[in-house]
Amino acid sequence: MAVNDGDRAAARAVRHPAEPVLRVSQVLGPVTALGPGRRLGVWVQGCPLACAGCMSRHTWDPRGGHDVAVARLAALWRRGLAEGYDGLTVSGGEPLEQQAALAALLDAADRVRVAEGRADADLLVYTGWEEAEIAASPEATAVLDRADAVVTGRYRAGEPTALVWRGSANQRLTPRTSLGTRRYGPHLHRTADRPELQIQVTGRAVHIIGVPRPGELSALERDLSARGVTFRENTWRP
Repeated sequence: MAVNDGDRAAARAVRHPAEPVLRVSQVLGPVTALGPGRRLGVWVQGCPLACAGCMSRHTWDPRGGHDVAVARLAALWRRGLAEGYDGLTVSGGEPLEQQAALAALLDAADRVRVAEGRADADLLVYTGWEEAEIAASPEATAVLDRADAVVTGRYRAGEPTALVWRGSANQRLTPRTSLGTRRYGPHLHRTADRPELQIQVTGRAVHIIGVPRPGELSALERDLSARGVTFRENTWRP
């Protein structure tokens, strides 16, 4: 299955006004570069942190993307589990800019995995918030306690790392549940000996998924150009 919720007509299904809604940039699956196994990836829209060198500048503007009902995302998660997905990854954008909706999504995802007999499927959240900022916010802490593991910290282009699923050496991968410890404990200090990037094509868009090392995106762009694939625009340069 390749899920692309860029189909706005499908995403904007009729919903009750009180139904939780998440502002989303895109939803893709299966994702294999942001957590263990095959996963559903949800990228939220809106990020005030604006880290220099971010590869996802298109997710910064809170007016971009589109509203997606949490129930719709839960249905995609259920579909992914039926097809053997191992987890859900929420990235961005900055998920903690939408704390109530994020909490609703994680709660719904937990209910779905239990109902589908897939309590082994984990929930991973990426946030640019630092650990001290999270600890100082009971609300943010309560939201992230719903996840099995969290990657925290600003992206710092000048501090590259080979640690899996992290963009810079300052970022921390922290299990928050027993499932998170089982799934992520073996990977806390694991390094990758090769790039862990994934490419998906939807329509006329090429999605590069993962955490690139310095220079990898430019090298990939050159390689694709040599193969006749050129970009009208990309998301990692202003």
